[in-house]
Amino acid sequence: MKNFTVPTREEVSENNQAIFDNLKKGIGMVPNLYAYFTKSETALGDYLALQNRKTSLRPKEKEVVNLVVSQVNTCDYCLAAHTAIGKMNGFTDEQILEIRKGSASFDSKIDALAKFTKEITVNRGKASVATTEALLVAGYTETSLVDIILLIGDKTVSNFIYGAAQFPVDFPAAPALYGVEAV
Repeated sequence: MKNFTVPTREEVSENNQAIFDNLKKGIGMVPNLYAYFTKSETALGDYLALQNRKTSLRPKEKEVVNLVVSQVNTCDYCLAAHTAIGKMNGFTDEQILEIRKGSASFDSKIDALAKFTKEITVNRGKASVATTEALLVAGYTETSLVDIILLIGDKTVSNFIYGAAQFPVDFPAAPALYGVEAV
C-alpha cells in the first residue's frame, strides 16, 4: 500500500500556508487531517467553510453528530479528535461511548439526535418516519434537520479522506468500542 504523507507548511501553497497559520493561531496546531486536505489546492479552504458554517446546532449537538457518524464509518482519526472535542464540550467518557453507539440515555433530546444520526448514516440518507418524528418531537426543527444532514456530509468527507489515506492520528486514541452492531 502507498505510504501517504501529510504536507508540511513549507510544502503547501501560499494560500494554504495562511490557513495553516490561522489554524495554528486558533487551535495551537494544524491537525494532520486538515493538512492532508491541501493535497488539493482549494480543498482545505472549502472544507473549513463547510465545517465553520453558521448552524442551528449547538456545539454539543454537533459533537453528537460527529461522534456517531465517525463511529458508523469507523474513522479512528475523527473518533480520536471528536472524543477530545466532546470532552471539551462537557461530555464524560461514558457519555461519549454511549453516543458513539447511537444513543444518549442521559438526555432525551440528544438521544433523539444520536438515534436519527445513526439511522440516517447507516441507511445512506434514509431514516424511518418514527425516528424522524422522534427527532422533531424532541425539539429539533426542519432547519435542524437540514443542518444535521449537512454536518453528516461534512463528517463523512473527513472520514473518507482518512479512510483512504490512513495518515498518522495526532490526537489521543479514542477507546475501543465493543458491542456495536456491524454497519
